[in-house]
Amino acid sequence: MVHVLSMGVETIKAPLVTIAIPTRNRAGSYLPGTLTSALRQTHRRLQIIVADNGSTDHTADLVAQVSDSRLRYYRHDQTIRANENFNFCLSHADGDYFALLHDDDQMDDDFVEACIRAAHNQTDLGMIRTGARTIDAAGATLSEIPNRVGGLTTAQYFRGWFTLKTTLYHSRLFNTGRLKQLGGFQSKYLLLQDVAAEVRLAAMFGRVDIEAVKFSVRRHGGAMTASIDVADWCDECLDVLGLMRGLVPPEEAATIGREGKRFFARLSYYRANAMEPASGRIKAYGIVYRKFGCLPSRYSLTQAFGHTSAYTGLRAAKRAWWRVLAREA
Repeated sequence: MVHVLSMGVETIKAPLVTIAIPTRNRAGSYLPGTLTSALRQTHRRLQIIVADNGSTDHTADLVAQVSDSRLRYYRHDQTIRANENFNFCLSHADGDYFALLHDDDQMDDDFVEACIRAAHNQTDLGMIRTGARTIDAAGATLSEIPNRVGGLTTAQYFRGWFTLKTTLYHSRLFNTGRLKQLGGFQSKYLLLQDVAAEVRLAAMFGRVDIEAVKFSVRRHGGAMTASIDVADWCDECLDVLGLMRGLVPPEEAATIGREGKRFFARLSYYRANAMEPASGRIKAYGIVYRKFGCLPSRYSLTQAFGHTSAYTGLRAAKRAWWRVLAREA
């Protein structure tokens, strides 16, 4: 069934939205809920793509049980890189807008409808965004961040990230055609490729913001085990920050750079906190400091080390460093 909107004597077809679910071996855990959240969208003019990246579980059987003409299932017999699967989904997308729905995340039932309604059925916007919540493995809400950057300039929108007025999470519809024109999802280390796409699309083609929280991003296990991951993450953050600076007026670039460094350093220290063992966290902290020149907060140190000898030593080093800076000022 195609939904239409009537405006006087003119009838306008509602935009087609593609929801893409790249997945691998999640049929027994999160995929059923993710797929259900796509199928239950109150905006009915949808194309739903499930791109199975060589799963060895019962993903194919799970999808086969769904009788819905909007659903398309693709399977890669050989596992490919996750980002290649993202771009595979994009290449098969026919919608005016494109949502990348990871196989452990979920949309509220009216996520797409709220986006299209706020955009007044326009199909030429770069991005439509909502607020987001984080949920745990069981689906319980951990936190919520409404999207409070509506009506702000591009520079103010970027700064809204830094002050938690909005979120980096996946609560957005990309303009499908524009994203394809930009080359899809791409970045140096394929860690923030979706964020880089968001930065470009929002700055170059405009955005609509919905304050309400309409999307759930799941946080669950998976500690990093190699310091090089932290180094790559830092470099990716700095690349995104450089992209931001290049897309705002020159008089705004310095402020974006200064505030953005502190913000991305905090994110990077958070990533470093996941390192095991503690010696790996200390090494990762050193990497973050060298990349950003920003010292960790007391909260970061407590989260990483508790009140251990490592925590005491790093706190002492931090105080000593601030004394050095004070003498040089």
